[in-house]
This record gives sequence, C-alpha cells and structure tokens, in this order.
Amino acid sequence: MSEPVLQVEKREGTAILTLNRPKAMNALSRELRSALVDTFAQLSADDTTGAVILTGSGRAFCAGLDLKELGGETGGGAEAADAIGSGADIIKAMAACDRPIIGAINGFAITGGFELALACDVLIASTEARFADTHARVGILPGWGLSQRLSRTIGIYRAKELSLTGNYLAAEQAAEWGLVSRVVPPHELLSTAETLAQDMLSCVPTVMRTYKRVIDDGFAETFRDGLALETAANREHSLALTPELIAERRQSVQARGRTQTG
Repeated sequence: MSEPVLQVEKREGTAILTLNRPKAMNALSRELRSALVDTFAQLSADDTTGAVILTGSGRAFCAGLDLKELGGETGGGAEAADAIGSGADIIKAMAACDRPIIGAINGFAITGGFELALACDVLIASTEARFADTHARVGILPGWGLSQRLSRTIGIYRAKELSLTGNYLAAEQAAEWGLVSRVVPPHELLSTAETLAQDMLSCVPTVMRTYKRVIDDGFAETFRDGLALETAANREHSLALTPELIAERRQSVQARGRTQTG
C-alpha cells in the first residue's frame, strides 16, 4: 500500500501537514492538490486544531505543479488551465482557514511551491531552504497570487529581480529581505515551528483568529480603510468584554511575561 501524498499528524492542538512526494520534490499532482484543499477545509471545522504547520518531505518543500503529469509523461495528464485553477483553490482554502498556518520550509520552494509558501501566515526556513520564481523561465504566468504577494512582502524591486530572472534566493538572504521570520538548522525546523504554534495556541483562540482576519483583510486595503476595518472589529469585540474578564487575562499575560523574562 502506497503512502498518502499528504501526511496529516495532529498533536497538542497543532496539525502538521507534510507534502509527501519526495521523489517528485513534492510537486503538486492532481491528487495532492485535491488533498490539500480537502484537508484545509476539514481543519477549519476541527475544534481540536488551533494551528497548522505545512512542510515537505525530502529535500524540497514543493517544486510547484507536477509538469510531468501536465505533459502526460506519468499518465492521467491534465489541462494546464485546470491545474492552475485547482492550484488557486489551494490558496483560497488556505486563506479561508482561520487557523494560523506556519510554513516550515525545509528545502526548495519553487514557482507554485513558492506561491504555496507565500500563502502561509508565518515562514520559518531551514538553512537548506531555497526560493525561486521560475514562471518566466518555464513560460507561464503566475495564477495563485505570487506577482502581488511577493512584491508586498519584500518590495517591488527585489520581487522583480527574483521573478524576472528566475534566480534562487538562499534562506539567509530571504531572512534579510523579510520573507522568512527566521532561519534554523534542518534538525530544529519542525520543533521551532511547533514551539511557535504553541505560543499562538496560548492566546485567546477567538481573538487570535479574528486578529488574523483583520491583518489579512486590512493588508488588502488602503491604510485608511485598514484602520477603519480594525476599528470596526475592535468595537464589535469590545461589546463582549467585562471588567472581570479583562482582569483575568491581564493576570495571565503578566504571569507569562515573568516566565519569559526570567
């Protein structure tokens, strides 16, 4: 019996999703694309899951669409438009997931794999991680948001340098450019992501999820409209607050602060 193309492990409130096609550099076959869409939808309705970690097996995070499948080399070929469309469905499923998604980038994140990484909320990179946008080299245009997300993340000139050359970006340079939060040795990648997930899970769940939505929705707006969106969310949430609840949470924050600062 063959192993699943997407491994799902749940522990301590975190779902760890591992792209599991290492021999194909975790390229997004039709089966894997479908599994990702279905899994993110399920996790959004799973009360036992508060955070998600997305990573890859082997030496790649994800090499993008399975070009061999698209070319009919592996049987069951697919139309490019359909493949691009179903890939966009993955990004939509991730955006619709109100749990924070931590990308643990273990290796190569190329083209569609780069887009998958950019759809995460936070990126932690192994020293082995490499990013590349090879759309122009392959002869296709991005359809999952890379042309817009990358420039908003690292700046338009750096984004153009990557996208118009197809050159690779090393993990350390990605950190300097603000693409990833931190770079760690390969053996520390998953544990670092899990620790970060636990930090997120220590927050008030409903507030954390609303906060993620406010950040994402506001990022797509002008600064003025983003501030208005935050104000509206704040007013709606404040209606449910009581002095007792605020005092209780303040004590919790103070206790955690003492623990973290020694």
